[in-house]
Parts: sequence; structure tokens; C-alpha cells
Amino acid sequence: MFNFFKIIDNKGLKYISEKCKNRTFDRIMPIITMMGNLGIIWLIISSLMLLKVEDRIIGIGVILALMLTTIIGEGIIKHIVRRNRPFQENEEELLINRPITYSFPSGHTASSFAALAVLLQMNGKLGLILSPIATLIAFSRVYLKVHYPTDVIFGMFLGITCGISVVSLLGRVVF
Repeated sequence: MFNFFKIIDNKGLKYISEKCKNRTFDRIMPIITMMGNLGIIWLIISSLMLLKVEDRIIGIGVILALMLTTIIGEGIIKHIVRRNRPFQENEEELLINRPITYSFPSGHTASSFAALAVLLQMNGKLGLILSPIATLIAFSRVYLKVHYPTDVIFGMFLGITCGISVVSLLGRVVF
């Protein structure tokens, strides 16, 4: 089973390296990935929502989803799986600073999709507007060779699951 995932990962990395690599992306992807550092873009958005009474519950939902995703992904799963990052396997130069944590799952992706799941459920229009940001952050992690495709795919599932769980919990508590 792990061979299957390794084949997917290697083919995905090779495809992106051969078909998507260009100077424009080399300049843009580090900026996009930086937006996901510590979930900063999602914390800014949720903080702005906290300022508006009618959006406050959405902001709280995003923050709770980010916390849950971080605890599960960064705090638990990464330390169980302990997967090295792609650049460590091939000793490649990176366009960004080398991350010091493990690879699986992608925390940037998990946080982005946790926030997106909350936003889509609680304010669909805003969620749709922000969905390209989450998608680009996820893609940037593979493009920059700091995650394998399966790290990002699992990060998406983890984030969506946490976002749905938080909204479900908030629905029982608040509504």
C-alpha cells in the first residue's frame, strides 16, 4: 500500500517539476505559501469577522477549526508518522526556508481547508471567494517541494473534517 502512495507522490512531484515550473511561479509561490504560515491569512480574516457582530460566530468557528486542525495534524499525526520532506530525500535547493517539522500531513493545507470548510458552511459566498487562496496554498506546498502530494491530499481531508466538526459543534451549542 505504501508503495502505491510513493508512486503517486513521485509522479506528482515529477509532473509539477516538469510541467508547472517557471520563473513566475518561482516568484509567486513563496508569497502564496507565506500566507499560510501559521494560518496567518485565516487568522486575519477571522479576526476581521470578530469585529462585526453578525459575523462573530463565523470568526470563532474559523479560529476553533484552526486550533483543532493544528492539535491533530501538527501535534499528533506528524509525530506519529514522522515522514521526511521531499527536499530531504533529494537534497534540493529550496525557494523558501527549510521547514523543520515533519512532512505528513501538510499543516498549511489542513489549516486552509479547515478555515475554508467553516466559511463555506457558514457564509458560502465568502467561502467561494476565498477557495482559490486555500487551493493555491495547498498547491504551493508541493510546487516548493516541501510536501508530497499525499501530504497535501490528507491535509485537505483533515482540514475539511475539522471544519465540518467545528460547525456541527457550534450548531449544537449556539443555534
